[in-house]
Amino acid sequence: MTMKMDVDAIIDKMETGEQDTVLAALQSFNKEMNQCFTFSKEEEQDRERLGELVLRFLNRELQPSCQLACLETVRILSRDKDCLHPFINHSAMSTLSRYAGIALADTATPADSQPVENQVEGEGEEEAEVSGELVKEASTPSENQDQEVIVEGLKSICNILLHNETGQVVAADLQLIKGVAERLKQCHDATWNHEVRFFDLRLTFLLTALRVDIRTQLTQELHGISLLGKQLDATLGLCWLDTLETARAGLEGIPHEDLPPLSRQQTELAMEILKILFNVTFDTTRRKVDEEEAAEYRHLGAILRHCLMSHADGEERTEEFHSHTVHLLSNLPLPCLDVLLMPKVQQGSIEYMGVNMDAVNMLLDFMEKRLDRGHKLKETLLPSLNLLTESARIHRETRKFLRSKVLPPLRDVKNRPEVGSALRNKLVRLMTHIDTDVKNCAAEFLFVLCKESVSRFIKYTGYGNAAGLLAARGLLRGGRDSGIYSEDEDSDTEEYKEAKAQINPITGVVEEEQPNPMEGMTEEQKEYEAMKLVDMFDKLSRTSLIQPMQLGMDGKMREMTPEDLRKLTHNPLFPPGEPPCSDSDEDEA
Repeated sequence: MTMKMDVDAIIDKMETGEQDTVLAALQSFNKEMNQCFTFSKEEEQDRERLGELVLRFLNRELQPSCQLACLETVRILSRDKDCLHPFINHSAMSTLSRYAGIALADTATPADSQPVENQVEGEGEEEAEVSGELVKEASTPSENQDQEVIVEGLKSICNILLHNETGQVVAADLQLIKGVAERLKQCHDATWNHEVRFFDLRLTFLLTALRVDIRTQLTQELHGISLLGKQLDATLGLCWLDTLETARAGLEGIPHEDLPPLSRQQTELAMEILKILFNVTFDTTRRKVDEEEAAEYRHLGAILRHCLMSHADGEERTEEFHSHTVHLLSNLPLPCLDVLLMPKVQQGSIEYMGVNMDAVNMLLDFMEKRLDRGHKLKETLLPSLNLLTESARIHRETRKFLRSKVLPPLRDVKNRPEVGSALRNKLVRLMTHIDTDVKNCAAEFLFVLCKESVSRFIKYTGYGNAAGLLAARGLLRGGRDSGIYSEDEDSDTEEYKEAKAQINPITGVVEEEQPNPMEGMTEEQKEYEAMKLVDMFDKLSRTSLIQPMQLGMDGKMREMTPEDLRKLTHNPLFPPGEPPCSDSDEDEA
C-alpha cells in the first residue's frame, strides 16, 4: 500500500469523527512514518488536509491515548517544511501550546474550559487575543495530562519554529516564552521528567536563537540570567561553599578529578542551558553592566567554572560540554572572569602566585587539544584562544601563569620559533595561517603574553612571523602598544645572552654566517648594482606585477612612488629607530 493510499484512508477515518476509529488509524500511520523525514511533493495537499483534521480533533474532549496519537501525527507532519500551513496560525499554535502546558489564556475564557471544535479552522477566523494569565486546568499537564502528551506538543512546536518564520512570529505573539519560563522556575520540582525538561529548554533555545525580541524579553522582563543560572545549578546538583565557590552537593572536599562524571541526562540538560545563555548574553561584552548585573554574571561564572572542571560520560561528550562552557565564558564581561581564580588553593590544585590556576590550566589544555586536532580552527580554536587572550590582558596572575606555560625563558636559539612541538612553536606556526582570523588571534595571544612589547614579541616569534601584527598596529619601528602592564626585570637565560648578538631577528635563530655578496666591490660597482635593483622594482611596479611598500614615519606601511624608488640609492631603507625595549620576561609587583 502506497503512502498516498494510507493518507487517503486515514483522512476518510478522521472524517467519521469516531474516536476509536481515529485512534487506530493514527497509531498505524505513526508507526509506519515514525522514521520518515523526507516527503514527496505529490501528497502535500493530502498531508495538509490530514493536519487540519488532526488539529480539529485535538479541540475535542479526548482520552489521553487519542491526544497522544494526534500529537505524534502533528510531530511527524511538522517535519515537512512545505506543509506547515495548517500549523502556523494562531489557533493551531494555541492548541499545541495548551497541550504542551505553556499556553497563555484569554481573559474572557474560564481557566477550566475546553477549547471548542471550530477554534482551529483556517486563518480567516478571528484569532483570540493573548493575555498574561497562565492557563491553569487545561494546560497544567501534571494534573490532567500524561507527560508524553506534553513532550509531543513541545516537539511539534519546535519543528514548526525550526522550519517556518511565520510560526516564529505567532510564537512571539502568543508569548510562549512566558509559559515555558514559568515551568523552568520549577527546576527543583521532581514532577517533571527528563524529556519535559529537555524540550522546554530546546524550545527556549529555538525562541532565543530565532527571535531577538524574545531574547531581550527573557533577559530583562523574565530575569533569564538568574532563571537559567538556577536551572543549571539544580541540574548539576551544586552547593555553595562560599559566595562564589561551588561544589557537588554531598561530595564537598573531593577534588574535581576524583568526582564521578555527570550523567548523560545531566549533561544534555546542562548543554541546552549553556546554549540558551549564550544566546541571551551575546552582546554582553559590547556594553557596560551595572553592579547588580556584574554580581549576577559573577555568580554564573562560578557555575561555569564548575562546568569547566567537571567531566561527562565519555571524552567526546566532555569536550562538547566544555566547548559550550568556553563559548559562554567568552560572552561574560571581562572583569567578571576573575571568578575563575576565586577558589581557595587546595591539595592537588595548580597554584601560581598564591592563586588557584586549575580553571586557567584547564582552558589552556582545552585550547591545545583543539589546536592539535587542526580541524576547522576558526570555529573550534578561536573561542578558547580569545578567552585566554582577554583573560591574560585583564588579569596579571593569569597572564604570568600563561606566559610561564607558553613562553618560558628562551633557551633554544638554534631552531626557528615555528619549528618544534612546544605550544609556543604551534602558536607561531599559526601566525602564518591562511585564515586571517586564525593568524591574527594567535599573534594577539602571544603579543599580550609579551605585554605588547615589540622587542620581546620579536624575540619569541621572529620578525618575519611578527611583521603582520606589527604592521597592522603601526609598530614596525618598535616600541610598545598602549596596554597597561607592569615594569620589567632582566631575566634572560645564559643561553640567550651568549647568542643574542648572533641571532637573526628576521628568523629568530642563530644562523651560519653568510658571505657578503658585495665583498670586493668598489663603491661605483655597489651603486651600479643598487640602481639595477631599483630599476627592476620600477619596471615591476609600472606593470602592476608588484606594489613596493615603504615603512612610514607612523610605523605603518605605505605605497612607494617612483620618486621613492629613485631616492633609495641615496637614503637608508630603515632610519635609526628608538633604542630597543628590554627583552626580560619577569614583572615587578
